[in-house]
Amino acid sequence: MAAQCREDQVHLRGDWGAARFTVEVADDRAERNQGLMFRKSMARSAGMLFVYPTAKPVSFWMKNTYIPLDILFADETGEISRIHEMAEPLNTGQIFGGNRIQYVLEINGGLAKAMGIVPGTRIFHPAIQGDSCDQALSN
Repeated sequence: MAAQCREDQVHLRGDWGAARFTVEVADDRAERNQGLMFRKSMARSAGMLFVYPTAKPVSFWMKNTYIPLDILFADETGEISRIHEMAEPLNTGQIFGGNRIQYVLEINGGLAKAMGIVPGTRIFHPAIQGDSCDQALSN
């Protein structure tokens, strides 16, 4: 059975292979500002997808975030352009993602490296413009 796009899941595909994460979507200012702050743990296959209305310069920090995260920055097509691995909990330093970022996926720290996720990987989710998510996953 082919994978299907759902609001609570992202699919990643690249030369390294494919993965799926169950996600919460942060698609308004309040949700993006809150992010994963104050959480003590997150399931291994979980994450948070940040959705911005348009591509723009994006920075993150780890203030009040207690778990190490890998932060995957993607452009308007969902292509990952930068990965910040093992963001340090509680660190207030800025983590710059790039100038044309529209989507950011946070997953548990260390998973990107362990799974082989690299820049050039595509993120598929119904919120991401471009190719039909269901069509892309059925190929």
